[in-house]
Amino acid sequence: YQRRVHGESRMSVPPSNTQSPRREPSTFAAWAHSLNQQPAFLTEMANCEDMVHQYRTSADEKIEWDLIEPLPTASCVPYASLATASFSADEARALLSKVAVLRLNGGLGTTMGCTGPKSVIEIRPGLTFLDVCVQQIEHLNHQYGSDVPLVLMNSFNTHTDTLKIIAPYQKRLRVLSFMQSRFPRLHAGTLLPIASTYNGDLEEWYPPGHGDVYHALQASGLLDSLIREGREYIFISNIDNLSATLDLPILNFMHQNHREFVMEVTNKSMADVKGGTLIRYRNSLK
Repeated sequence: YQRRVHGESRMSVPPSNTQSPRREPSTFAAWAHSLNQQPAFLTEMANCEDMVHQYRTSADEKIEWDLIEPLPTASCVPYASLATASFSADEARALLSKVAVLRLNGGLGTTMGCTGPKSVIEIRPGLTFLDVCVQQIEHLNHQYGSDVPLVLMNSFNTHTDTLKIIAPYQKRLRVLSFMQSRFPRLHAGTLLPIASTYNGDLEEWYPPGHGDVYHALQASGLLDSLIREGREYIFISNIDNLSATLDLPILNFMHQNHREFVMEVTNKSMADVKGGTLIRYRNSLK
């Protein structure tokens, strides 16, 4: 991470069929102050209000399909061209001292018929998703004598249980955690929050998408702590994506080429019906 201001990412959502009057700027803020005046909560609600404002101002924007182009060849680097790099133990340790591993741990295991955080689902006899993630980093640290920390971004649905679960791991490696934002569900017609109390029905709130990791990590204070340690890069993946592991050739590529963001991608198959597709639009990669 470098200390500079980047433009915020935008989220495109379909507009509601119900036309609502434009909200006065103070309405959302007044609602937030009436529930909780803690600075962290008010910051979260300001971020939520920004998203609502983006929705209102971009709902009528149209995509010009003729301007959509495939990714330029130079924008994707074949992994095979990176994997030939070799590292001494000292070089690897120096690189690893600059990175942390962040796993997105906000999901519940309800779709798999389980209760509690998805990370504690047993995927092999005696091993959970979280166990395997810990083992992967343990192996890396043992191999190179490094101290790569595991960072967990929890949601309000998983945070309390996760704090109890990670205690035994602390003797094996550093496990840090923070909680992502808690946004209010909105009325489809007015686009105003439906929650009337801060500590009421949790169904009136939701954890925003993974893009919230940037705001939440900074707001937690953990980002500043990692920077003070000398961490410059962070590897981010889902807690249940066990194939996504910290890769030294990719980390070295970022470091040597001064890249601020790298995404590991693969070709889609006919089975990949979910998710988006990388494109170039108006000379920008999206």
